[in-house]
Amino acid sequence: MEPRNYRMVVSTEKDFVTVSAEADRQLHHWLGDMKRYDTSALDEGRNEIAEGVTLDHDAAAGRRGSYSRWRLRETRNEKDGTWQSTLVVRSGDRHDANRTWLQVDIEHQPAPDQRYIRANTPGIAKLLLDAFPAQDGLADVGTVPKFIEPDDVDEVIEELCEQDRRLPIIVASVPYGQDAEAWTAKVVEPVFRHLIGLAVMYVLRPEAQAAFNAALEHHPVFGGGIRTYRPGVDPAWRPDAQRHPVMSRTTIEANLKRAAAILASLPQQLALSHPLPEPLDTLPIQRTRPRPATDSASLQELQKELKAANGLLKDAEGQEESRAVEIREFRRRLKQAEDRDFDQIVENDQLYGDLQDAQRQVRFLQKQLEEAGLHALAHTPAPEPVDQPGTFSEILDRMDEFPSLRFTGNPKKTKDLDAQCIGNWVTVAWDALRALNDYAAASASGTAGGDFRHWCDNLPDDCVNAFPSGKVKMKESESVGNNTDWRRQRTFPVPKAVAGEGKLFMQAHLRIGGGNTVSPRLYFHDDGPGTGLVYVGYIGPHPDNTQT
Repeated sequence: MEPRNYRMVVSTEKDFVTVSAEADRQLHHWLGDMKRYDTSALDEGRNEIAEGVTLDHDAAAGRRGSYSRWRLRETRNEKDGTWQSTLVVRSGDRHDANRTWLQVDIEHQPAPDQRYIRANTPGIAKLLLDAFPAQDGLADVGTVPKFIEPDDVDEVIEELCEQDRRLPIIVASVPYGQDAEAWTAKVVEPVFRHLIGLAVMYVLRPEAQAAFNAALEHHPVFGGGIRTYRPGVDPAWRPDAQRHPVMSRTTIEANLKRAAAILASLPQQLALSHPLPEPLDTLPIQRTRPRPATDSASLQELQKELKAANGLLKDAEGQEESRAVEIREFRRRLKQAEDRDFDQIVENDQLYGDLQDAQRQVRFLQKQLEEAGLHALAHTPAPEPVDQPGTFSEILDRMDEFPSLRFTGNPKKTKDLDAQCIGNWVTVAWDALRALNDYAAASASGTAGGDFRHWCDNLPDDCVNAFPSGKVKMKESESVGNNTDWRRQRTFPVPKAVAGEGKLFMQAHLRIGGGNTVSPRLYFHDDGPGTGLVYVGYIGPHPDNTQT
């Protein structure tokens, strides 16, 4: 299981001396008053402040800037592993000497065979953000969400579009008819509780919603939903909307605690994967050594020094293992990104090939009509699609239009897509069902000639409901099939005539959409040779796999 560490990186226009002194005061308050450790005699180097708890402090000043750094290591119980908390105050570089940087890291270093524990927002991060006016680029970073008033819309849009910001900006909307303050206290603040130091938090007032969504026509948020705007928003580009996930009101109200954990997941990943600003990235490695014993030291003092040295060695081993795990995790994510890019390239190549074939066919038929003297007919525009459903809910209501298909999945999962829908997802899903219905009839009669992907690649001449074969995947990967939880997520109801247990692990699926955390999929099982039907077991968000 991957580490789930916490990292806050913000800056302030306060000078280094002021920030460093105030950070030291807030650290004493956090350790002494909130954690109940003895902070009466803290000094440079290593401080033993409780059994199994050490605080290392180093500081320096020079031509390359100044810094103060504190590292707390808590091993209260060997079987629970070690919690490490690091606070850094760093002066700005020569390009921005009037800025001071603050970094807070919380990481869990598990004992052997122990799982990583997710790091929640530490008290020191809240204390620091309340003590200083902190910023991320143009945006202020605080501990409570701010309301977007009508007069604030232009300023917030500028913050969203800033290319150099590190933190995501998360905007919660207020449902129609709800009081903004009451909704924020009841719903938004509990759901935002893990975001302190990880994101810029806003609540969009109803009276500002129209102007905000008009400026972000492809990236709106409304109806009690919450949208996470990653760095680099492009308001004018529709496909960019897929990068910025939406959480629906239904999902939020179903379980506030679970919604809070899901909402914090992406900001937590972004914080750890984003390169550190140069002033923080160039800090020397923190190395702490025990103070040397004097020549007249007693055996007891020497034993104490040896114990301290062994403790430092163990800390170093833990740090090395932690960094190794971090490197492995970044390599895993790099491989996933490469795999996604390759899959996208393959799919795009296939779709482009299908488009080229269709265009050649159109030009050939136009030429045939022109040579037959039917020039006007050859260039008559195709009629617009009629009676297309506008929502996923409407698709479910019209499933009886497909006599060779049966939907056996969870309707709620499908209907929830309507609150997160982007671009042409509904159209793609409808086209997929139309093509599947044609295939199911052929499969039942024994004339399909192969599986659904083969059908899409070799569409019969009398069939008009085409679907891109590049969006069809007939098998899951071995990693999915061998993972009990992921396999369970792809096991859907079917009649007992199909499977005696009344459920089936479905591997064949269609890509309805992509590019964000929803990336809907349609899973199905072909039982044409048996019951004469294709069973659609799922239409909903992408189930978990190695890339989610």
